[in-house]
Amino acid sequence: AYVIVGTCINDSACVDVCPVDAIHPRPDESGFAKADMLYIDPQACIDCNACAEACPIGAIYAPNKLPPQLERYRQINALMTRGIPA
Repeated sequence: AYVIVGTCINDSACVDVCPVDAIHPRPDESGFAKADMLYIDPQACIDCNACAEACPIGAIYAPNKLPPQLERYRQINALMTRGIPA
C-alpha cells in the first residue's frame, strides 16, 4: 500500500482522486480539521498511484520507494486508519 508521511499538509487533493476511499480522515469526516496528517488504509489501497501523483508536496510514497528513515510511517498509517493512535 502507498504510505503518507509526516510532511503531509492535509491537502485533500489525494482524497479526491482515490478511487477506493482509502485515505482518511476525509474532509467530510470528523477529525479532519484537527488531524496532524492524512493516512492511507493499507487494507483498502489498490496501489494505483493516483494519490502520489495528486500530492502537492510529495508526501506519499509507493510501498517499494519508501525511504528507510520513513519506514515507521507504514505502521502509523495502518494503525491510524484503524483508530489506534500510533
